[in-house]
Amino acid sequence: MNRIDRLTAWVKEQHPGRAFDLSPASADASFRRYFRIRFADGESLIAMDAPPEKEDCRPFINVAKLFGEAGSHVPIVHAQNLAEGFLLLSDLGGTTYLEALNAENAAALYADALGSLIAIQRASRPGVLPAYSREVLLREMELFPVWYIGRHKGITLSDTETATLYTAFDTILDVNLAEPQVFVHRDYHSRNLMLCAERNPGVLDFQDALYGPLSYDLVSLLKDAYIAWDEELTLDWLARYWGVARDLGLPVRADFAEFHRDYEFMGAQRHLKVLGIFARLYHRDGKDGYLKDLPLVMSYLRKTCTRYRELKPLAKLLDRIEPVERTEGLTF
Repeated sequence: MNRIDRLTAWVKEQHPGRAFDLSPASADASFRRYFRIRFADGESLIAMDAPPEKEDCRPFINVAKLFGEAGSHVPIVHAQNLAEGFLLLSDLGGTTYLEALNAENAAALYADALGSLIAIQRASRPGVLPAYSREVLLREMELFPVWYIGRHKGITLSDTETATLYTAFDTILDVNLAEPQVFVHRDYHSRNLMLCAERNPGVLDFQDALYGPLSYDLVSLLKDAYIAWDEELTLDWLARYWGVARDLGLPVRADFAEFHRDYEFMGAQRHLKVLGIFARLYHRDGKDGYLKDLPLVMSYLRKTCTRYRELKPLAKLLDRIEPVERTEGLTF
């Protein structure tokens, strides 16, 4: 019996006598798959299929409880089968922020998203989630030379260039790790936020959450790899977040310029990581859908590196491996 058949049989066990249809809902960059269960009476649920030899459902369950108690709109776990890697979840709808966002609704939708993020951050406390440590942050950035520079671009760095890259990594990490620490979703962006009529947005894909730098999720949201906005807009949204977060007692920097610098350096870390991940998804996993997003991510990274004296050597290295004309992203 294949996994779809086993999943179907398990759903029948959970809802005996109820007729339903099962159809693909989404897949993500991991081995998890999601299916929408539509019952004859109109109710719908989401089934997660996470092969236990590849994925562990327990972090999803734990973080769903943690974020839900914080006030974030996350799926309710109605049933679980950890041995098989199946979860039955509430359905947060089929419209992502990426599909819904436009120039007219962006301000309102981002305000909702930032409000939900603040709720998660206000619930933060140490010792609950694993640490977003220097080792983890560095390991993520090291995907860039391995998968993007070496595999995707076919470039071998000289010893001097490698030293330049790792000096930049250390500079970025020093800023990242000096930030205040909060719960970090790690992929808080337009593909993982669902448009909801009530308690907008629905929040998905949080199972890899850690305790780490406060600005990380802000970068994921406002320097999104899948959609770009005019920088004046995102700076306005960032400033509004900073003002509200400060008033609510979150540990943001007292000076906005310092807070913005943290955000920029956190962006450099994330974009190095994402370039490596997207290249790996293509070359290792055969998923070419992320290639179209590489130019925008490189554009974010280059802009940050050219603004800060400490990162200018990295900007020069980027000039060698990536022509400027190929880094232009779509801006609304």
